[in-house]
Amino acid sequence: MKIRTGTIFDIKRFAVHDGPGIRTTIFFKGCPLNCWWCHNPESQNPDPETILHPNSGETELIGKSVNISELMDEIRKDIIFYDESGGGVTVSGGEPLMQPEFLVALLNQCTNENINTTIDTTGFSSLKTMKSMLGKLDLFLYDLKFIDDEKHQAYTGVSNKSILTNLKYLDSEKESVIIRIPIIPGVTDTKTNIKSLGTFISSSLQNINKVNILPYNRLGEGKYPRLNRPYRFANQLATPSDKELNRIKNELETYGLGVQIGG
Repeated sequence: MKIRTGTIFDIKRFAVHDGPGIRTTIFFKGCPLNCWWCHNPESQNPDPETILHPNSGETELIGKSVNISELMDEIRKDIIFYDESGGGVTVSGGEPLMQPEFLVALLNQCTNENINTTIDTTGFSSLKTMKSMLGKLDLFLYDLKFIDDEKHQAYTGVSNKSILTNLKYLDSEKESVIIRIPIIPGVTDTKTNIKSLGTFISSSLQNINKVNILPYNRLGEGKYPRLNRPYRFANQLATPSDKELNRIKNELETYGLGVQIGG
């Protein structure tokens, strides 16, 4: 049998913000979105790429091909922490759904070994691909940025139609989903956008009502020069204040949603 391979760019151990418990997060390389605020710009290109460290002048290759056996060897090192904390494996990116066959093979192996699985996803994929995830994941962390499709295209480069369709599908199948809304000042935090998000979630979804709001941070800004790419929000945005985050939390709660800051 041919060993399936995929392309990843990082493995993060002892992650505590990527699902329940202590987790090992596998970062898949490649993303169909080009969000203006992306804090992992090295994840967007599906192919390995070289970045420059300006201080040292040294270069680094970002991304490598791995097989299931290699990944599982890394994952098994942390099983004791999963067992003690209720944790497991989270697949992130980039967008893991861009490598569906490799992803399914990894999830199947984790399931065979009773390892909890979570995906952090933009939701951008064909419905066929999303259906192939059914029963293979314990939790979906599902990004939702805009309901307005023109806004979504302007700030991410793609339509949100498949994202909304796939979310409705997961809802109809009663999958475990937490919606994650990135709070980008002046972009996703507007009253109009928060109202449209609250209205959509509460009126279009029957089984999904958990929401995490994730404050913008500038941690990824320094990566752009190393990739020889401009950062479109350079020196323009600040992390939202606690007051602003609580305002958004309170507004979303008026739609009957369970809202958490961070997560």
